[in-house]
Amino acid sequence: MNKDLTIGKPETVLWRFCLPLFGSIVFQQLYNIADSLVAGKFIGENALAAVGNSYEITLIFIAFAFGCNMGCSVIVSQMFGAKDYVRLKTTVTTACIFSALLCLMLMVFGILGCDPLLLLIHTPTDLLADSALYLDIYVWGLPFVFFYNIATGIFSALGDSKTPFYFLAVSSTSNIAVDILFVQAFHMGVAGVAWATFLCQGVSCILAVLTVWKRLKQIKISRKPAIFDFDILKKILVIAIPSILQQSFVSVGNIMIQSIINGFGASVMAGYSAAVKLNNLLITSFTTIGNGISNFSAQNLGAHKYERIQAGFKGGLKMIWSLCVPFCLAYICLSKYLLLLFMKQDLTAALLTGRQFLWILAPFYFVVAAKLAADGILRGIGAMQKFMAATFTDLILRVVLAFLLSNLTGSPLGIWCAWPIGWTIAMMLSVTFYRKEYRKLSTLPGSIEKNTGRN
Repeated sequence: MNKDLTIGKPETVLWRFCLPLFGSIVFQQLYNIADSLVAGKFIGENALAAVGNSYEITLIFIAFAFGCNMGCSVIVSQMFGAKDYVRLKTTVTTACIFSALLCLMLMVFGILGCDPLLLLIHTPTDLLADSALYLDIYVWGLPFVFFYNIATGIFSALGDSKTPFYFLAVSSTSNIAVDILFVQAFHMGVAGVAWATFLCQGVSCILAVLTVWKRLKQIKISRKPAIFDFDILKKILVIAIPSILQQSFVSVGNIMIQSIINGFGASVMAGYSAAVKLNNLLITSFTTIGNGISNFSAQNLGAHKYERIQAGFKGGLKMIWSLCVPFCLAYICLSKYLLLLFMKQDLTAALLTGRQFLWILAPFYFVVAAKLAADGILRGIGAMQKFMAATFTDLILRVVLAFLLSNLTGSPLGIWCAWPIGWTIAMMLSVTFYRKEYRKLSTLPGSIEKNTGRN
């Protein structure tokens, strides 16, 4: 069901819209968590390390899919808020055509370039074959990744956050069952883990695309929309390219950090692989809520209801912070038991690595949450240069400090300490940029602040 995010109490509207998004991304992350869990629990430490090692490279591909998602979602949100349904449909078809071409190029790159990338990040010899096998299968499933992201972006733009949740709830839980079936019953090893994800993502993608097509047919328009529009493509790319660059540079940064971690051996790699999955579960959830804030901001920008954007930031921040509390407590107090879910046995070195990582990062989730809420506003109103500046600052600091501090301490401890520093400085930048941009919006026609004389 489509929902207009420009009416109703902003905080209430945002909560109702974003909570299903949070649930969706939890199930989405179960894909990756399930892969590592089954690999570590039913195959062994090396399989867990290989899947985790490959995962950092898959994030490069996901970055492009995410960028297409954001570009399509923000522009469709603006069209929906402005009630311009003809150009809304043109935006969808334009985004699909562009995404298909981009996906094809990435598949060629993946087929030819994954093995060199694995060597570049110093993948240990005994993990190379399994890492390459996982990536080879993953690359062939890229069309599913891309078009599922486009579909969910359209759902979010139309104010529907529940439908993607239903798809993912079913497909991700199915993935766990198929993972275990392929690994335990068919003895397919790491290949079974990859094929299970491939099949379940494929089913969810097909169902999502068909549902979007049906939903768009229900929107009545006065004339036939164009299939492709270069002007609209430019608008999409203004949002998509910075989002792709942001996620790509983050992925490249993570790969560089992974290369440092690989130098400490399989046990540290396995511990990091398990812990970073738990970390990414939360960070990706925050990012998704930030995407919801972007959709909320974009719809209200299109409707010229600028005062609701500030209310959206405050409501979004409350939501993310409330989610921080149970996760932080769980990661600090229950880290051992959560990490053991990924391990076949009590691997002391791997376990200590994972616990150290989570204990250092958990208190700073409140910091990165504030950054991602502010980033959501910046994307939604099209302030992409400022969004990029804050993001790159975080990335550069984390990578540089990871190299410096790991050499200084002679242990992975230095790598973990780089995260909080990068998050803190980037958060201050994002919040400052958001405040400046909102002050500009408050002077435009339609703003309550301008009409009442408030600054």
